[in-house]
This record gives sequence, structure tokens and C-alpha cells, in this order.
Amino acid sequence: MEHKITSTIITFNEERNIARCIDALAPISDEIIVLDSFSTDRTIEICRSKNVRIEQREWKGYSNAKNHLNQLATHEYIFSVDADEAPDEILQNAIFFIKKEGLIGVYEVNRLTNYCGKWIKHSGWYPDVKIRIFPKSTSQWEGAYVHEELVVEGNPVAKNLAGHLLHYSYYSQKDHRQRADKYSELTAIKMHEKGKRVGPLKPYISAVGRFVAMFFIKKGFLDGKAGFTIARISALSNIYKYKELRRLQHENS
Repeated sequence: MEHKITSTIITFNEERNIARCIDALAPISDEIIVLDSFSTDRTIEICRSKNVRIEQREWKGYSNAKNHLNQLATHEYIFSVDADEAPDEILQNAIFFIKKEGLIGVYEVNRLTNYCGKWIKHSGWYPDVKIRIFPKSTSQWEGAYVHEELVVEGNPVAKNLAGHLLHYSYYSQKDHRQRADKYSELTAIKMHEKGKRVGPLKPYISAVGRFVAMFFIKKGFLDGKAGFTIARISALSNIYKYKELRRLQHENS
């Protein structure tokens, strides 16, 4: 018996990406639900033209949004996708196959990121393996601020699917820096709430370590100029993260 899948997407001002995402999901999905936090661009207009289910509500964090989407889903199995992602043809075929043979447990995908027009194969960004297909009744997203994590009852071993989940992440270096700093700020808040404290040299020691790890150890140099830029921005965002943590320390001391 063929199983059915609900594909879920979170959006906010994703007019640049959402059509590509929905078009790639349409052939393999029995239902597509978009949860939008009141976009001000053409996101909703594009979604309506694609005849997908649209729900809108205020933003309450990544885990909260994804758990809400799981509850909205008609089918037991969820394919959780970000608006800037799209399964390639090989991954689509792999999903067709597991639907026909019967979905069991959880499935992970290999995410391949496009950075300013270049596919990144090193720098610690690939293969960026993520569990994305799972049963909603035994799964829960956790994480208060950033880097939400899927927790599945029984902690089953994920089956890796062939192909790639193409991730059109950054269109410019400015976009990368802004998003990296946003995540760094949220991570600093999370660390502060857990009681983490750091000294004055930590931001800079951490930045050097991050650059060396990404560019040399994880062979970012093989990604060329893009690899250098990724390592540099990641290092700068590490400085920002720990400086923000120190600011929170002093504010609350």
C-alpha cells in the first residue's frame, strides 16, 4: 500500500524561493502546507497560484512553528522543507520509491548548499545530513531559539536517501553576514540562559579556530574564493556571538 506524505514549509518574505520549492515538492507530495508569519512581499500570492494550503499566524520560533505544522498535517508522514530548499530529481525518485514500498522509521537527506551561485562541497557544509521525513505521531521539534532539533521516540536509525536537498541559502555576502549574526545573537542568548560564561579573549580565539577549521581542516580552500568568504564570515560571526554573550554577562552581573 502506497503511503502518503505531507510536505511542510515555513515562510516569511520568501518570494525569491517559494515557487521553486513548491514546484519541486508537488510531484512527490500528497499535501503541501505553508505556514506564513504574515509576509509583506508576494509570498502568499505565489502560494495561492500554486494551490497549496496556506495558514498564517504570528512567529513563535522555529520549533513551535514546525510542531504546529505537524499538527496541521493530514497524513502521518511529514517531509519538512525550508522555503529556500528543493529536492533534486534523484531525491524525488528516492521518495517515490519509499512511498511505494511503505514508509518505516525516519529518513535523512543530503543537503547541498548554493552560495552566491556556487555549490559548496567542502568547508564543513557538505554533506549536510538532515532528518527530514518522519512520522508526526512520534516526533517533536525541540529548541527554544535556533538550530531546532527533531526528537523521535526510540531514536531510530535514519535511512539515507539518494540525491540532494538543494539549499539556495545565500544570494550575497551581505545576506550571509546578516543571517550569521542573527543566529549568533540567538545562540548567545541561549548560552547565557544556560549559565555559560567566557573571558575577554574567547571571541578572538574562537574566531581563529573557526577559520582554521573551516578553511584548512575541512578543506574550504577547495571551494575557492567562496570557501575563503564562508570561513571569514563564520569567524567574524563567532566574534559577534561571544561579544554578545559577554555583553549579556555584564548586563546581568
